[in-house]
Amino acid sequence: MTSRTRPQRTALYRSHPELVLNLGSCLTVLAIVAIVTFLLMRERTNVEQAAVRSASNIVQLIDTDIVRNVELYNLSLRGLIWAAQRPELLTIPPELRHQVLFNQAFSVPLRGDILWLDSNGDVVADSASTTPRSANFADSKIFQDHRANPGLGLLISQPFKARLGDLDWCIGFSRRISDIHGEFAGVAAGALRLSYFDELFNRLDIGHEGSINLINTNGVLLARHSAQDNRQLVGKDFSQQLNFKRAIQEGRGSFSAISALDGKERLFTFSRVTDLPLMVVVALSSEEVFESWLRTALVVGSATGVLCVGILWLTLLLGRELRRRQDAEQGLATLAATDSLTNLPNRRRLDQVLRQEWARAKRNARPLSVLMVDVDRFKAFNERHGHQGGDQALRKVAATIQRCIRRPADLAARYGGEEFLIVLPETDTQGAHQLAENLRRQIAAQPPYAGDAQPVTVSIGVATHAPDCPQHSLDALLGAADGALYQAKHNGRNQVV
Repeated sequence: MTSRTRPQRTALYRSHPELVLNLGSCLTVLAIVAIVTFLLMRERTNVEQAAVRSASNIVQLIDTDIVRNVELYNLSLRGLIWAAQRPELLTIPPELRHQVLFNQAFSVPLRGDILWLDSNGDVVADSASTTPRSANFADSKIFQDHRANPGLGLLISQPFKARLGDLDWCIGFSRRISDIHGEFAGVAAGALRLSYFDELFNRLDIGHEGSINLINTNGVLLARHSAQDNRQLVGKDFSQQLNFKRAIQEGRGSFSAISALDGKERLFTFSRVTDLPLMVVVALSSEEVFESWLRTALVVGSATGVLCVGILWLTLLLGRELRRRQDAEQGLATLAATDSLTNLPNRRRLDQVLRQEWARAKRNARPLSVLMVDVDRFKAFNERHGHQGGDQALRKVAATIQRCIRRPADLAARYGGEEFLIVLPETDTQGAHQLAENLRRQIAAQPPYAGDAQPVTVSIGVATHAPDCPQHSLDALLGAADGALYQAKHNGRNQVV
């Protein structure tokens, strides 16, 4: 297969070098563009994966901290419930009772307060003060939910404004206190300042337009940190947003989507906090994530574009030069194969065609005819009118011969001096004779030159090679045509033999 296709490619290049050059350049440019595009898209994927890994690390760090705080609150609430179920603790001094009831870790103002509420909602003990502050929480939803449902366990509340102290926005952790008979005896509740998360989030780098969000599984935003002041969004319900629904459904992962807050594309990385009804969402600005990649893509894309344009431009210049060279070569080839006087093919071209047609006729067992044409009494005509007149007469005869042969395969050439040879492939003797007679009549019908008494005439010798013809060589065929021409002249000229 290779041995057949290689000559075909060579022939295609020789016949259409500019087309092959342009096609090769276009394929090269397409390959360069495809490779650069692939590399840039792979680099973009790497940048996105690096951003996702960084955001995932932030999410895991926050998850760990939240779980640790929830465990601390849960242990403190369980300890408070254990103490509340022992009446003898009420008989010890208040300072000692305060130390027993509350973990000193919650005495720092960063977190918040823990309260012991009795069955009426009144404060029995307060982590912020040895003497409990006076307040009643019987109307709060958390208190009512625990009183109505003994099996709630640890309950995490919606964001709320603290009634006691100056705690600003908080979220609550609470557990039901039951007596020895399982009856409702109160609530152990703790408040965690949302400013605690601000301090935690501020230490993390999320870019100028990124944000860190703590949201519960009901879609309520509990805490948020971003470059803009978004504290007014705390407590807002996002449960109907498509991005939140997708995050809740998947539980953990990342995706790119349009933010419902500002309409910009963001890379969301999220994770559910163990089995707690909390979710941490890190939203990075896609513009910031891909900013450096975009600059690189612009530089590389511009350089690639300049390179491709340069290749195409050089290809056009080289193609133009190849076209000029090809035209010049074709012109030289035409000149080399054309008789300058008659514009008919010359003897060199005639010999090539004769050999080709003879071989084809022998191979295909088809007839081949040749017509030997000679201008009558041309020497005397040339003496009367000079070489210029003789040249003009030969050009008229050549033009008439060219008009008489119609088929593309037929060839008329100048044989030498005032002689012409016509090659007629796949033409038998009868067809060749008819063509010769038509040619003789048309030449004789032309008006005499420069007042001569007689017009210019020709004598024609016809020879045909047929499958059953005795001639077995091209020279024999040409000799037969030359003999027929000699006989025509001997018989009186202006005739076909």
